Formats: sequence, C-alpha cells, structure tokens
Amino acid sequence: MIRPSTIQLLRFHFSFFLMPVYWFALSFTEHICTANAIAVFIILHLLVYPASNGYNSYMDKDTGSIGGIKNPKQPTRQLFYACNVLDAVALAASCFLGWKFFTGILGFILASRAYSYRKIRLKKFPVAGYLTVIIFQGAVVFFCVMNGSSIDKTTGVPFIGMVAASLLVGGFYPLTQIYQHMQDKEDGVTTLSYLLGYRGTFMFTAIVYALAMVAIGIFFYNRHLLPFFYTIQLILAPVLFYFTWWFLKVYKDPGQADFKNTMRMNIIGSVFTNAAFIYLFISQKF
Repeated sequence: MIRPSTIQLLRFHFSFFLMPVYWFALSFTEHICTANAIAVFIILHLLVYPASNGYNSYMDKDTGSIGGIKNPKQPTRQLFYACNVLDAVALAASCFLGWKFFTGILGFILASRAYSYRKIRLKKFPVAGYLTVIIFQGAVVFFCVMNGSSIDKTTGVPFIGMVAASLLVGGFYPLTQIYQHMQDKEDGVTTLSYLLGYRGTFMFTAIVYALAMVAIGIFFYNRHLLPFFYTIQLILAPVLFYFTWWFLKVYKDPGQADFKNTMRMNIIGSVFTNAAFIYLFISQKF
C-alpha cells in the first residue's frame, strides 16, 4: 500500500514549476513526432522530476516547509524505493528515444542524486549546487526535449537556447530557497540565497532573469521572431509586478520572505511563464 507521505513527498505538482523549459524547447523543435513529445513529457514530469523531489526529501527529512508543501510528512523507506522505481522506468523508456536522450536523462538523475546524497551533497555548496540545478534543469532538459521529441533525433540544438533555459531556471531558483535559510543552515547546507541574503537574493535573481530575457531576445531575433518576443514580455508582466511588489516588502521587512509569499511567487511565475511558452508553441506549430 502506498503511504500518504510517499505521494506527498514525490511532489508531482512541483513538475508544473519546471514545465516552461519543455514548452520553450518544443516550440523550436522541427519535425516533431507527437508520440515522442508525449513520451518526453511523461518521462520528465511524471517520472524524473518527482523522483528527484522524493529523493531530496528522503535525504533531507525536512520538518519545516519545503517547496509546495507547508507541512511535509516524514519520509519512509518506501519513498526511497519509489524514487528508484520511477528513475528505472524513466531510463527504460528513454532507451526507445535514442542514446543521446537516454544519456541526458541519466545525467540528470545522477546529478540529482549527487545534489542530495549525504556523502556528496552538492546542495551544501552554494555555487556548485546552484550550477548543478540550472545546468541540468535548464540546458540539459532543453537539449533532451528537442532531441527526444524530433523525428530525426536532432543534435542541432541551439546553444543560445540552452543558455536561455538555464538562465530562466537560474532567475527563479534562489527565490525558492529564500524562506529556508535557517532550516538549511541547521542541516549544514549553505544555499546561494543564504549567502546573498534576503535583499541580495532579489537583486541577483533580477540580474539573472534580465540576462535570461536578453538571451531569449537574441534567440528570437536570430529567427526573425521579435514580435513574439514582445508578446511574451506582455504575458510575463504579472511576474515582474509581483516580484517588484514582494521585493519592496522584503526590503522593508525581511520577515516577508516567508513560505506563503514564496509559493505565490512560484505559482505566479509558473502560470504566466507556462502560458507564454504554450502561446509560443501554439503560434509556431498551428
């Protein structure tokens, strides 16, 4: 029988926060195989991401709020087995999408394990942990989506697109850590957000997010798609408005960098970023 704690800590809903990279990459994938694109979506969002979340929770055994869960249950050994099963199924399914896609997914899984595993624990190093997350959740996933979803298993994945995907993830990730400074510190983890401080985290993410928009702008300019870029900026405007409003609140009162406001930022950012790239996908493909 599957325990409630196992279902909760796999955090399937968290996959929605990571979904924009999928739609971004798929929008520029030529000669899409629909069956492959669906398979890639399932492998990433229903297998790999939940397994990564669950394994992190199994290693951390958090007692305070974590991403998307205010009151996490304590993990059991069943969660560990569930993560292994999900990863095994993901790798088995990846074999049907080519060795390059398989290699990308294997790399993601190994990096995710190294990020959380107690004897390696990349997450306790602010820069190494940050780079691991943005490279694999950004550039590697971007490559995997384009490669795995295409009929010809393309390797012609634009480098600027991979950079933009990593910067997009990097512009949000430190904000997801901002309410956990003390909890992480007690666990021996020094996150980039902790290192930067509350105000520094907002400034850093603003710079990285701006760089992401520059990279996306260059990407669109090279493909003569600037009108779409401008439309995307309009769709993303609520994200900027909320970010600014929250930053001003935290600037006056660091106590506003709490779980509630962080989750609002995650939801608003994910909803509108997904909407922007789904709009792009529909505009490009239909």
